[in-house]
Amino acid sequence: MFLNEEKLKKLIDEVCLVEDIKINDIPCVDLYMDQVTSFFDDKLSGLKRDEEEKILTKTMINNYAKAKILLPVKNKKYTKENMVLLTLIYNLKQILSINDISLLVAPLLQELKGEDEENEYLQGIYSKFLELKNGKDMEFREEFQKNIEKIVKYSDNIEEQKEQKAKLILAVLLLINGANIQKRMAEKIIDNFFKDTEDANIKKK
Repeated sequence: MFLNEEKLKKLIDEVCLVEDIKINDIPCVDLYMDQVTSFFDDKLSGLKRDEEEKILTKTMINNYAKAKILLPVKNKKYTKENMVLLTLIYNLKQILSINDISLLVAPLLQELKGEDEENEYLQGIYSKFLELKNGKDMEFREEFQKNIEKIVKYSDNIEEQKEQKAKLILAVLLLINGANIQKRMAEKIIDNFFKDTEDANIKKK
């Protein structure tokens, strides 16, 4: 278990260079459940930790429908808008609870009500997200590399194997700390800007 800088660079490339699902990748025709799960399993296969892992399952999608964070399904088929929502939900569920996701997507669902054609609002947000995400991914690569350089300089009067393990533990701790800070900030935004709106809507009812 040694901190191999070249291997870490390869791993960061695997994380940051995964191909995103773009609007044009999503079929314009409505899809059945099996087609939806196959689509995500194929397009996001690079995110799997092992071959057996499933990106989205029927149970997951049904749970999202029950939580009302998807548009109503017509004739057992999922529209392009639902595919975009599922992609966003997949990203959000890595960090946020279903309740938080529900608060966040509520304005999107409100915009989609009564829309017969493709909704530019939802697709516009998703496209902008991908654009900003790509920039942040590159920033993350640079920041991670700088952290690794600092960690490599870490030295202690302990045997080499233990020192190498300590460096890898430090790398993971720094990554988790960054994820935790960003998670807390995301929750703060939801609590301060989305939760109040939801509470107000409940009172009106």
